[in-house]
Amino acid sequence: MTALSPTAPSKPSPEPSSKASSKAPSRAGRPGPVAWLMRQLSRGVVQLILAVVGLLWLAPAFGLFVSSLRPDQDNASSGWWTALTNPGDLTFDNYSALLDNSGIIDSFWNTVLISVPATVTVVVVASLAGYAFAWLEFPGRDWIFLAVVGMLVVPIQVGLLPVAKMFGAVGLFGTIPGVILFHVAYGLPFAVFLLRNYFAEIPKEMLEAARTEGCSELRIFTSLVLPLGRPAIASLAIFQFLWVWNDMLVALIFADSQSQPLTVALQSEMRQFGSNIGVLAPGAFLSLIVPVTVFFAFQRHFVQGVMAGSVK
Repeated sequence: MTALSPTAPSKPSPEPSSKASSKAPSRAGRPGPVAWLMRQLSRGVVQLILAVVGLLWLAPAFGLFVSSLRPDQDNASSGWWTALTNPGDLTFDNYSALLDNSGIIDSFWNTVLISVPATVTVVVVASLAGYAFAWLEFPGRDWIFLAVVGMLVVPIQVGLLPVAKMFGAVGLFGTIPGVILFHVAYGLPFAVFLLRNYFAEIPKEMLEAARTEGCSELRIFTSLVLPLGRPAIASLAIFQFLWVWNDMLVALIFADSQSQPLTVALQSEMRQFGSNIGVLAPGAFLSLIVPVTVFFAFQRHFVQGVMAGSVK
């Protein structure tokens, strides 16, 4: 019988020093030159595509601006792009004629008087209602909010004739307040739905801490909720303003010749397109540049409101 000799204990393998391991380059997360080159090329291609799309989007606006600076006979005989070869023919006479047209100027101010109150009213009322539906407890809260959401599926065409009949009975038909009320009524369901969902994402602990400090609900709303909800409120204001400013259907029905906005005034000028193109082009560009300016002025808040909740 052979005896098993005990094996000699194995020596522990020397551990690599931390100094040596720190000097060893980590190549696992470092992209190779080919991957880096492909990433740069793909990024450049995406930027090029976005630049082309942006130029295509701006081309109609630029063409409208050039047409507004050309004489009537040039617009009638050739396209706007021909003016780029001879920019000396461009003139601001059309804008001078537009400023002398009292009907267009009055319609422009009517548009301002309709768009600004309709936007401000919707934002204020929807902010209060959104906070109430999100954080206040009252009987029937969920059912009332469900009814508000259900109004989103009601087409605007359904309410035109009944509301016009009601406005005629109370003396609001054909007036600026009547147009404002209609825009407010149909803008509130979406506005309340948007702000309620945004306000509901505010951490409950923040509101509870404010209540513990003795803050009233109005103080919490003005000092805490409104600053945190600024991106969503800015997005809502842009949506509402653009919808009201560019609207023509509601104004055609509820506004008369004294309260018609710029879209209706330009539509009436289209009946004599051949002789009024010198007024239509600068008027249309004026109607375009205001909402574009508003959008670019608040685009940072708009992007924040659209992306809210997408990244946790």
